[in-house]
Amino acid sequence: MNKFEPDRRAYDLPAPTQRGVAYYQEPPVGYGHFAEEEEDSLDPLKLIWFVVQYRWLIAAFALAGLAIGVFATYLQTPLYQATTKVEVITPSAKVIQDLELVAQASDLRAFETAREKMLSRDLARRVVFALNLTEDEKFLAPTPSFSLTNLFNRILDRSPSADLEDLSAETREAMAVARVRGGLSVSLLRNTSILSVTYSHADPKYAAEVSRQVVRSFIDQNVDKTSETSDLARQFIEQQVRETKEKLQESERALVAYAKDAGITLTGNDASLISENISKLNAALAEALQDRLKSEAYVDQVKEGNAATLPEVFESDSIQSTKQKIAELRASYQEKLTTLKPGFPEMQRIQSQITELQNQIDAEIGAIARAAEIRLAQAEERVSGLRNEITKLEAEQSEFQDKNIQYTILRREVESNRSQYDSLISKLNEVGVGSDLKTNNASIIDLATVPGIPYSPSLKRNVALTLALFLALAAGLVYLLELMRNTFTVPDQVENELKIPVLGILPRKTEDEIQVEMKDPKSGLSEAYRSLRTSLQFTGVGDSMHTLLVTSPDQSEGKSTTAFRLAHDFSALGKKVLVVDADMRNPRMHRLFQTENSAGLSNVLSNVLRKGDVSSILHKTADPRITLLPAGTIPPNPVELLMSQKMAAALGHMSKAYDIVIVDSPPVLGLADAPVLSRLADATLLVVSSKQVTRKAAKHALDRLRNASGNVVGAALTKFAIDKFDYSYAYRYTYYNYYNYDNASVEIEDHATRGAKGDIAGKLARGGSGLVGRFKRRFD
Repeated sequence: MNKFEPDRRAYDLPAPTQRGVAYYQEPPVGYGHFAEEEEDSLDPLKLIWFVVQYRWLIAAFALAGLAIGVFATYLQTPLYQATTKVEVITPSAKVIQDLELVAQASDLRAFETAREKMLSRDLARRVVFALNLTEDEKFLAPTPSFSLTNLFNRILDRSPSADLEDLSAETREAMAVARVRGGLSVSLLRNTSILSVTYSHADPKYAAEVSRQVVRSFIDQNVDKTSETSDLARQFIEQQVRETKEKLQESERALVAYAKDAGITLTGNDASLISENISKLNAALAEALQDRLKSEAYVDQVKEGNAATLPEVFESDSIQSTKQKIAELRASYQEKLTTLKPGFPEMQRIQSQITELQNQIDAEIGAIARAAEIRLAQAEERVSGLRNEITKLEAEQSEFQDKNIQYTILRREVESNRSQYDSLISKLNEVGVGSDLKTNNASIIDLATVPGIPYSPSLKRNVALTLALFLALAAGLVYLLELMRNTFTVPDQVENELKIPVLGILPRKTEDEIQVEMKDPKSGLSEAYRSLRTSLQFTGVGDSMHTLLVTSPDQSEGKSTTAFRLAHDFSALGKKVLVVDADMRNPRMHRLFQTENSAGLSNVLSNVLRKGDVSSILHKTADPRITLLPAGTIPPNPVELLMSQKMAAALGHMSKAYDIVIVDSPPVLGLADAPVLSRLADATLLVVSSKQVTRKAAKHALDRLRNASGNVVGAALTKFAIDKFDYSYAYRYTYYNYYNYDNASVEIEDHATRGAKGDIAGKLARGGSGLVGRFKRRFD
């Protein structure tokens, strides 16, 4: 779709295809630092500004907090505090558990138990009776923690008292016990076994006495309870001793009777003797079996004809000596055989000797073989006998084990009863002495002394709390005021909220002052507009900015005046300027330029004028380089005219005929005129008034312009108040000490006339400005 075509979606909907000019360029730096950080980030400079701006409100709340803190302190009852320290000795606290005397574990449970005992109602009753507090009117007197009576009592130096005549003994006791427990606190000192017993009371004497008595009553209570425990333990153990003794005697009689009937000695060694005999017979049987195996091997060797190789043959000295003789004779025989024949008598004699000796060896080997057979027979008989004996002993052992089972049961019962009886006798002796159980399990380390000054109320703490509370209320009130106001006060707010640079800051002026300063080129207002013009030239659009739209979120924000003054400032640069009054709902530019408005832009767009009469509606102004196209007759449908192709063509033609065309449009909110025109313009300047338009409205207006593809190059902050000592004081110097550089003598004279009246305010202002400046340089 052509960019000049009417598009009703440009009112509030997202923008169509972007134009030649960038949709949103990186904004240039304006008067203040352009904030890139998150909106929720903490800005110390902004906080300082809030403090300075609401200084009187914060000071009033601070003074109220101080006064109420002091007053509340004097309405509270002074309380005195005394502390007694006691050591809890846990190992000496003993109890009977599972019929054994054991010490409790030294852990936090013991200390917590002692603490709860000290805070118990029973111990409080002991303290009340020990100090006779039920009859003490001063102790039982009511002392309100927060009352006007406390203030009067302090002023008159009097103590409260109570009338006890109409109260029963039970009521006074309940009151005293409640008073003791109400002011008592017990805490364990870190990494120690020491308890700190603290009591608070309006009278310092009672604070010390009750703290001491609580510890003494705790010790007495433990002694009483341990003594009672000793008596109960002794009675219980004596009963157990009697019962265990009877059981022991019965079990011994049963054991003796069974041993007698079963033939078992009371020593109980019968089973061990039988087992020992069986072990010995098993060893002998193993040895006999080994001998038998060896004999069988020898006999088998003999039967195989190898009797000569028996070990006994080699061990026989006679056989070995005979073999030696045979060997010698054979050697002699072989030696003589070389010279003598075998039939020779000498040779036959040697041969007969050899034969005789060999027969002797054979006879001895035969005897050894017969002896091996005899040993085999003996070994077999021995093995058989040993096995018979073992079988008999095993039968005896089995019979004895059957009898020994019942014997063992009876003997174990006797031993158990005897062990239990001995243990109970030992415990009975210990409990009879009772020295351990009656030892105190607590000892006093430090007794409480009478305090000299009250610990509560604390003036510093109360003042700090009330001061913090009232300062928080002041902060909340400031926040509510800011929410209710929700307008722009300083340029930084515009940049932080809208995320566009502030190109100019225009001070608040009355109508008369505007007329005067507009005519003076050296005035602060004129210089401010020239600064705005310069910033527009450096927005990044550059020479391509031929059409500039000037609009504002709401009416009466100074957009028409801004457009009027910018036309003169661009004219001062030698440029041909055309001012187009596109506000066809409430035209104003013809009054500023003092021309007529009989015909104008509406007539051109509605085809009322002929083509040759168009030039007649362009009015010359007092400045020859400025031409005005007024709004003309107010039409019934301004938006339809502005969205027409004729409007786009007219702007294109005018931008070629003039160096710059400045368009004054209606406000953005509630109307579609400005978004339509911003789509057609090269650049859009959003005029935002200080302390008038809401931030939400300004953001909504900016969003509408951007959704229509408007190139919003920056904002101009109008009606900026510089006559107060707040964050804007830094800008006050800009206008009064720089722009009015030719009025120095007037300024000096003005300061002199104010004299001492403004001296203090001036010093405060200069000091505040310096502080703000230092903080700003630090966080920028």
